[in-house]
Amino acid sequence: MRSLSVIDLGLIDYAPAWKLQDEYAAEIAAGTRPPTLLLLEHPHTFTFGRKGHAENLLWSPEELTRRGVSVHWVDRGGDVTYHGPGQLVGYPLIPLSPISYPLTPSPALSEVEGSYPASSHIPNADYVGYVRKLEETLIAALARLGVVSGQRSGLSGVWVQADVYSRCVRCRPEDRAKPAKIAAIGVKVDAKGVTRHGFALNVNPEMEYWDGIVACGLSEPVVALADLLDPVPTMKRVKAEVAAAFAETRFF
Repeated sequence: MRSLSVIDLGLIDYAPAWKLQDEYAAEIAAGTRPPTLLLLEHPHTFTFGRKGHAENLLWSPEELTRRGVSVHWVDRGGDVTYHGPGQLVGYPLIPLSPISYPLTPSPALSEVEGSYPASSHIPNADYVGYVRKLEETLIAALARLGVVSGQRSGLSGVWVQADVYSRCVRCRPEDRAKPAKIAAIGVKVDAKGVTRHGFALNVNPEMEYWDGIVACGLSEPVVALADLLDPVPTMKRVKAEVAAAFAETRFF
């Protein structure tokens, strides 16, 4: 199996990270860069995917400005979601179709929701299977951190059952009987078969920012690791566990 390069970008604005995905994906398709996982945090941001509905943005332009939130309409699948400090965002750039890789990745490269191509057929590309595999990888990472999570039929993302977050102090009593989403997933596969966008795992973000949207078009509770674990794991540790889970997953 080819190695996966993991690059930590720290805190980065949404637009340059989106552009970097395009640059790296082109290099991966050309065989000059190995499959790559970008790990990062964004400033306060709402993004709408291809199935986005403007009415799912609940805050006025004035409120968005007051809270320092940028809004982007992007080319991933899904509706609206939130990104912000304290949330681990991962962009796996992975070829789902056969690509010849002439290079041997150098040490410098090894730093530690679906949308589909409009016109090109990509051989052996299992888009739904890729999303499911992303979910399974995050579930494995959360298990390493001591959190039991799972999938829900017909929905993308990673969820925790009500009994797992029953002691969540900030959670509304009426929500405590429902599964809660801890990680959102929205992806794109380009015409050359390379994946873009990815997942957002809630570690310890400012949860009130979800009040500004109907997340993913669903009226479902959202939780973070900070609601489930005491002490809250550091972002460094969460990144390490996510990277380790990806290293053990056969994506290609």
